[in-house]
Amino acid sequence: MSKDKQLINFNLSEIAEGAVQAKFAKEVQIVCENILDLNTDASKKRKITLTLTYVPNDQRNSVDVGVEAKSTLAPQVGTSTTMLLGRDMNTGFIAANELKSNVPGQTYIDVDDGKAKTDIGESVDEVESKEKVAEENIENSDKKQNIIDLQKNKA
Repeated sequence: MSKDKQLINFNLSEIAEGAVQAKFAKEVQIVCENILDLNTDASKKRKITLTLTYVPNDQRNSVDVGVEAKSTLAPQVGTSTTMLLGRDMNTGFIAANELKSNVPGQTYIDVDDGKAKTDIGESVDEVESKEKVAEENIENSDKKQNIIDLQKNKA
């Protein structure tokens, strides 16, 4: 058999009118996007698998060829944070917030808006304002409780 004559004429880039090449190109695009994603580990390997499945007819003179392209990507890198957990002593409800200052109970300056924030990211000014309103409400409720009904004390 001569080198010039090729008996198997089944080029991947040409079969199915270029559909296999198109499937491969799409998977390459997906792999490239995964590589450029900063939320993935750059050193992890990615893989593209082309699977050709051959199903011959009973006479063995024709074969249906199915083509599947599949990529294996690097997973998203995990992230973690710290959650503060407790119970609101006034209501009894459970309270949970993300720790923003890195130290429970410590305030910090938010670089985005320059405001002082609590360890869970609330504005210190807003917290102090809420506390002042709560104190005034307690004072007002104490005054209401000290009301003397003079009609009850008549002899």
